[in-house]
This record gives sequence, C-alpha cells and structure tokens, in this order.
Amino acid sequence: MASAQWPCLILALFSVLVASGFPRSHARLLEKRSLLEGEVNGIDVYSTKISCKVTSRFAHNVVTTRAVNRADTAKEVSFDVELPKTAFITNFTLTIDGVTYPGNVKEKEVAKKQYEKAVSQGKTAGLVKASGRKLEKFTVSVNVAAGSKITFELTYEELLKRHKGKYEMYLKVQPKQLVKHFEIEADIFEPQGISTLDAEASFITNDLLGSALTKSFSGKKGHVSFKPSLDQQRSCPTCTESLLNGDFTITYDVNRESPANVQIVNGYFVHFFAPQGLPTVPKNVVFVIDISGSMHGRKMEQTKDALLKILDDVKEEDYLNFILFSGDVITWKDNLVQATPENIQEARTFVRNIQDQGMTNINDGLLRGISMLNKAREEHRVPERSTSIIIMLTDGDANTGESRPPKIQENVRNAIGGKFPLYNLGFGDNLNFNFLESMALENHGIARRIYEDSDANLQLQGFYEEVANPLLTSVEVEYPENAILDLTKNTYQHFYDGSEIVVAGRLVDKDMNNFKADVKGHGAINDLTFTEEVDMMEMEKALQKQDYIFGNYIERLWAYLTIEQLLEKRKNALGDEKENLTAQALDLSLKYHFVTPLTSMVVTKPEDNENQMAIADKPGEGGHGDYQSPLTPYYYVDGDPHFIIQVPEKDDAICFNIDEEPGTVLSLIEDPITGFTVNGQIIGDKRGSPNSETRKTYFGKLGIANTQMDFWIEVTTEKITLWNAAAQSTFSWLDTVTVTQDGLSVTINRKKNIVVSFGDGVTFVVVLHQVWKKHPVHQDFLGFYVVDSHRMSAQTHGLLGQFFHPFDFKVSDIHSGSDPAKPHATMVVKNHRLTVTRGSQKDYRKDVSIGTKVDCWFVHNNGQGLIDGVHSDYIVPDLF
Repeated sequence: MASAQWPCLILALFSVLVASGFPRSHARLLEKRSLLEGEVNGIDVYSTKISCKVTSRFAHNVVTTRAVNRADTAKEVSFDVELPKTAFITNFTLTIDGVTYPGNVKEKEVAKKQYEKAVSQGKTAGLVKASGRKLEKFTVSVNVAAGSKITFELTYEELLKRHKGKYEMYLKVQPKQLVKHFEIEADIFEPQGISTLDAEASFITNDLLGSALTKSFSGKKGHVSFKPSLDQQRSCPTCTESLLNGDFTITYDVNRESPANVQIVNGYFVHFFAPQGLPTVPKNVVFVIDISGSMHGRKMEQTKDALLKILDDVKEEDYLNFILFSGDVITWKDNLVQATPENIQEARTFVRNIQDQGMTNINDGLLRGISMLNKAREEHRVPERSTSIIIMLTDGDANTGESRPPKIQENVRNAIGGKFPLYNLGFGDNLNFNFLESMALENHGIARRIYEDSDANLQLQGFYEEVANPLLTSVEVEYPENAILDLTKNTYQHFYDGSEIVVAGRLVDKDMNNFKADVKGHGAINDLTFTEEVDMMEMEKALQKQDYIFGNYIERLWAYLTIEQLLEKRKNALGDEKENLTAQALDLSLKYHFVTPLTSMVVTKPEDNENQMAIADKPGEGGHGDYQSPLTPYYYVDGDPHFIIQVPEKDDAICFNIDEEPGTVLSLIEDPITGFTVNGQIIGDKRGSPNSETRKTYFGKLGIANTQMDFWIEVTTEKITLWNAAAQSTFSWLDTVTVTQDGLSVTINRKKNIVVSFGDGVTFVVVLHQVWKKHPVHQDFLGFYVVDSHRMSAQTHGLLGQFFHPFDFKVSDIHSGSDPAKPHATMVVKNHRLTVTRGSQKDYRKDVSIGTKVDCWFVHNNGQGLIDGVHSDYIVPDLF
C-alpha cells in the first residue's frame, strides 16, 4: 500500500560563529542570535542549488551550497539540510579551495569504532541527527580559513510513493539570508507520460512567484525551475532578511491508460500497478479507541472531532462499530451495523458523548474488535465480497489487563490469523511506537504517528482517507516461472484507490524478447486479472533516447526497495532469520552506497591540519535524541524519582525510589577531590496527594557545579542558567547551542537534552520531559544520567555517586508474589539481607519519547539497606 506523502527536501542553510567561552552578558547573547538573520561576520553564501532528477518515480537529489569567507580570520560555516525519512543518503562531499573530501559508507559498527577513536583524541565534528514528522536532519560544521571557498554537496535517493493520486515533492526552503544565486531545478521523466504537473510556494506572492517560477510538461517530460532574484528574496524592498521561508511543493501524476507499466533496463525490471475506475469494495471497519485518562483534554476533543468527520465519509454499503477501551472495554453496538443514515446519526451521538477514564487495556480492546469482525464474517452479517480492517488509536503503553507487549502481539496475531490488516495509530510521543509498529506489520498493516499538534484531528482524518476506498483485495503479482530472481514483495492484502503497487526484480535472461506480468485480485463484483506484455527491444530503444535518465536507475530502485523491505521484515524476525535479513540488507547498503540504519557515512575532513571524523547516521522512527555516546550509562535518576544503578559485571540492575516532600533538595553526587557536586530539587504533581504512597514526585530543578573551575549550571524545565565566575548566561530549551571553555563543553539540544562534559572523563546528560501544558495533574520534569564518571575520585558520594565504585550483590530464593509478573527474591548487599521485587524502569537518554525498558531488582523503603545510612542523610539546604 502506498500510503503516505513523501517530501523531496527541506533545506536550511546558515553560517554561524561557534561560542567559545561563555558570553559575558545576556546582551551579548542576544547580539549573537540576531546575526543568524543575515550575513554573519564576513561569511558570504553566494550559491545554493537543489537539483532533483526523477525517473520512473525514483528521485536522485543533489543539494549544493557554495560559500566564501571574506573575513580576515577563520570562521565556522554550518550546512544544515532536512531530508525525507524515506530517503537514503548516497554521498556527501566537502570541497575546500578546490580539494574534495568524499564520504564513504561503512558498516555502522566499523564507523562507530572510528568515531570513538576520534572522540578519544578530541578530534570530532559529529553530524547531528533528529526526526520530525517526515524529516530527518543532516548537519555538518567546518572551519573555513580567511579568503577560502567551500562547497557542500549532499546526494540522496528515494522512491516517491503515490498518495491520493499524486506524487509529491515537498521542499521547505530556509536559507536564513539572501543568496545571490538560489535555484531549485526539477526534471521529471515518466515513460507512462505525465498527466498533471504543478508547483506552488507558500512564502511568496503569486505575482512574484509567476516571474521566478517556470513549470511545463509534455509527453513523458516535465520541468520545474524556481530562480528568485535577490530583490525577490527580500522580505521588503529595503530589507536584508530573506523571504524564502516556507513550503515549495511540486506534485504530478502519470497517464493511466493502462493499469500497469513495466520498465526494464540492463536486466532489472520495475512493475507499477494502479488501476483506475474500479468500484470500491465494501469494507467492515472497527475503530478501537483508547479513552484512558491520558487522553484527557485536547487529545480527546481532537479524536472525537476526527471521528465525526470520518463518519461523514463512511459509505452506506460499509459496516462499522466503535470499541472504547480504558480499564474496561465499551462497545457501541453488540455487532457490526450497516452505515445507514440512521445508524450514522446514532454513531455521531455516541462519539460526542465519549469521556476519558481509567487505565489502558489495549489487549482486551483489540481482541474484542477482532472477535467482532470474525463473528460478522462467520455469521454472514456482512457482504461476501467485502473486506475487513481494524484501526486502533492509543496514546500510551498497556498498563492493565495483559500488559506485556510480546503477549499482546501473540494474542492479536492468533486472533486475526492473517485474515485482515491491523492499523495502529500512536497519538503523541509517550508510547512504545516500536511495539505498535511491530504488531501492525505482522498483521499486514502499518503504524503511523499522530503528532500532538493543532492539526492532529486532520492527521487522523487523513489516515482514514488513505484506507477508505479499497479497490482490490488479495492482490498477487505473477511472472513467468523461472524467469525472475530477487523479487521484491509481490502480494498485498489490499489495494487502495490513489495508491500504487511497485514490484522490482532481476531477469534470469537479460536477452529475452518478451516479458509478461499478471496482476490478480478480488474486486467488488468479480475476480480480475490484469496482463502486461512488453517487447524488450522496443522498450530498450525508447529508454536509450532519454537524456533525463540517470545511470542504472532501475537497478538502484530495486536495491532501494529491497533494502526497505528487508529492514521492515527484520523488525519482527528472531535468531538466524534476523541475522540473515540483516546481512542481506547490509550487503546491499554497502554495495549501492546507501546510508541506512545499518550503515554510516564517514567523512574525513581537514581541521587545524589534523584529520577529523564526521558521521552521518540514519535515525529510526522511535528516536528523537541527538546525543550518542559509546558508553553505557550505569547510573541515572528519572521519573518518580526512580534511581537505577546498572551493574555491568552482573548484567543486571538495582533500582529504588526516594519519597520526599516537594521542595526537598537531595545530594546526587559529591566529590570533595575534583570539586563536583550535583543536587536535585523535588517537585510534585499539580494536584498533590497528602499520601506519600500515592503521591507522584519528580526532579524539577538540578544544580551542577565544579568549585575548582568556578562554574555552576542551574537547569529547570523552563531555562538553563550558566555562571562562570561573575559572568551569567541564560538559555531556553528552545535553543540549540554549544558553549565551550577549557576542559568544559555544554550542548543544549532543543527541547530534548543537555550534555555537560568536563574533559574526557566526566559526562552528564539532563533529559527534559514535557507534558501537555493544560494537563490537570502532571507537569514537566527532568531526568539525570551519568554517562561517564571514570575521572571522579574514590571519595565520591551521594545517592548516585556512592555507586560509582564497584560493589557486589547476590540474589536468591526467587519466588512469585501477588503479581506473577513481579517475583520477589532475597538480596544480600553491603552485609544487609533485603526482600526485593523484580520490576522495570525506563531509560530515556537516547529516546525521550519512548525510552528503553531496563529490568531491575527494586529495593523498598527508600533504598534502605542499599544506600549508605538513610535517605534523609542526603537532604541538603539548596542546589549549590
């Protein structure tokens, strides 16, 4: 199913001067920020070109930026591009004064070792990675000598997927300053012929756009060019600020005279299939909706608004039902009902009256919906030629009923039995998206994030529109026996109107004269077969004449699609199967020079006459953090507050909570030798409970200091304040900035985390947890992670610091308790015999939205018997 819009490129380019040392005043900080609005200190970005070549939906994109340092001292220039999540970077080069430094794609572990070696030598320039809705960020910074020229060139490739009848290239342009030569050039070649082509920009008036933009198409070729002059880029006639800040969108479609099209070049083929004019197959839809307490407020209102609009689009021949789950499961009707006007009106009333409540029982909600669809089919309550789908929306993890993700997956897989697809929608960031995706994929569906923005209701409605019109079910693409090798996916449970099926493979005999392909599927009225026959000689002649074609594009398209599907299968594979899929995907990634989740691109570039390493990684959907460390954090505190002590020698962890009143300040780390102290102040929920057993508390403020360096940093959920001797600087969580001083580095990653490093032996990470501002109970809080502590002295103490030194523990007599999932045991530690309980906490260092589950032995009573003394010994008067 081709089910999403895929943008071509977002480009953001700017030149900056790295902060060296601390600003001496807040005014100086504001002055530095304002420089981003125009040319910065002699750096002239004089050319930016985005070149997109699209052949048979496969896009080859090159972003080239040229700059010169006109100042009399060396300056730093940053190149910042956001590209589609579906794209694979294929190359990145730096050219400095005519000398080119290319990128090389290597296995991720090999690249990581090189990177860690460079880290240990203090010679790195990492490429920041981040995920948005559809984009991931590529950034690199380079020092440019006075008078020197530099060229950045980034190349990436992707297969454009058809969505609602159109292929879309989406460009968000943000050069941050006027650029003498700015150009977007797109050449499109489609052997089927182009039927529509359009381009528009949100940031420029139609009058100006008309003279800067040209677009045309004829037959198989299309062309779009956008070349604004300097005056057209200005936000006002006398301004130096750029107007180019917004969306530039190119959309097109191809002729559909034939439902299928096959193209063959050099022994590789691609087969596109998208029939038109077929009647819609009636569908049986069950909406399984999370109404737990966390859906309170805007989430619930947006969900109800989307469901009401979806009801307007349900066809009368369809059947539907609503199942709501919290701690309990509520059904609108006992069985599926037809979408008659009377039933739709009754459904609207039901939706308007939905109220949030209780816990999250995903397992029982889904099983109820699956059972209802199975029963409707078995009892012939729905048309024989109809298709079933289940759409589940949740904003959190299961926390009642069956709450183990593997068991829920097993239950759902067994209940569905491969008969219909499951689509999982994850609302917001505070959920286990990997679980939702894995469960959807093994049941022939997909998972989709719904972002907590003002358009969340439109996102929900938009997803339903993608699956609202099935034209065929049980689709299979067949080729002559023994004629094809290395075929990509060729069976699909559904084909939806407006999408497209793409299959690629290799020919056994490159010199065959004719090629035949059949597509079979069940339609609304009867079974259908679509046949495509190709004269190989005629096709080869036609394609050889085209100057728009770039290289072996069909072979690269096949490799791209194969890697994408191998990585998808790998998500649910185990053991030897997973290793085999990984090996295949890695081999293709290296052969075709793709940066995938298994590879990294390493660029060696000059910096102060020494080699420096830059690494481009591809982030996964679940990841949002920028900070990557080669070391495992062994000690951290996050959540309620939960202290987690990982003991690598035992391959296990110990955890404990501290229950204290809001306002209490606790000593986390204190080292009298090196001068380090870290203290944290506790906050409570907005509606505090007088009962310490039910009260939720967190860290809302942290103080990190080093008296020997005369340095302090105060971190709250609102701002970050730095003191260096008498100088003070204040930043917000909306900043992305690095501040350096001899032996010290502070990096703020916007709305995510702060990395504080002292030399190469002490590194802390502070993670920001944000909740909905109008949430009636919860509020923002902080997590604190010790990533590296090997330079701290043996006299280090504190609730975390005391565990920096090796210690031992033994666990025995493991037995079941009141909760079978949480067994009890006896632990001997520090000459104390304790009763402990098996549980788990989350590590949010790499992913603040989902986190990684960490199993641990929980020590009760504020860590009594594990920590030295009692917890009240660690209460201190203030943060410093």
